[in-house]
Amino acid sequence: MSVQMIQERLRSYACGSVQEEDHAIREITQEVILAALSRTGFFGHALFQGGTCLRVFHGLNRFSEDLDFILNDPDPGFDLGPFLNGIVTELHAFGYRPEINDRSSSDSTVKKAFIKDDSLGKLVQFSYTARTGPAKKIRIKIEVDVNPPAGTGTELHYLDFPFVASVAVQDPPSLFAGKIHALLCRRYDKGRDWYDFLWYTAHRTRVNYVFLSSALMQLGPWKGDTLRCDTEWVGRELSKKIKQIDWGAIVADVRDFVPISEHRSLELWSSELFLAQVLKIR
Repeated sequence: MSVQMIQERLRSYACGSVQEEDHAIREITQEVILAALSRTGFFGHALFQGGTCLRVFHGLNRFSEDLDFILNDPDPGFDLGPFLNGIVTELHAFGYRPEINDRSSSDSTVKKAFIKDDSLGKLVQFSYTARTGPAKKIRIKIEVDVNPPAGTGTELHYLDFPFVASVAVQDPPSLFAGKIHALLCRRYDKGRDWYDFLWYTAHRTRVNYVFLSSALMQLGPWKGDTLRCDTEWVGRELSKKIKQIDWGAIVADVRDFVPISEHRSLELWSSELFLAQVLKIR
């Protein structure tokens, strides 16, 4: 019966290609993992953040690969292990036979684990992948920041699949602040980051400047600096970044993560477009 729930959920996506099926089954698995974490009490300690959070709870129209979290309070000794055990138990109930690889180290500020599964593809019927072909593999990375920047806002949201579960998340201004931090401080440029930036500016999302300032002083080229982080500062630094970007490479990075119906819009990506969006930051 549990496998049937996965099958019905997959049908609801109305996938039109192998790639869309890959994204859909990964997202379904992410929801099962989130629900499992809720049952373990994980969200009494941590908040959901990042692109997957934006997609699951705010309707972002791109697929995302990872599950990212931050603790409510710094805790270098945080142990992810017991929560991973809860994930395994729940995944088993839905037909998965996952392999868990906990790569957390005691001195790391980000605890990491990888969840892999190639058994579900033998149980679920896919429209665009032959059942007799290679097993469909699912790979999801979990990251937990155990030394979070100060000043985040929080919200409580609910999943209704695979069962009703509550999930503590960062509020949109804090999510946007985290995305701006990634845009300014990531060592490489990701099209998915800029896709999310368009979403935030199109929705006129405000920025949590307290959280952003704390993050900038904690990690990146401004580490340790005392910044006056406000709309003017963010606009200036983002504009510098935008003028240096190879937008052809950025579009190539994001194309596989958005629906085919949006591919024509990607042709409009340019410095001019994003500089105009910077003016919408509040």
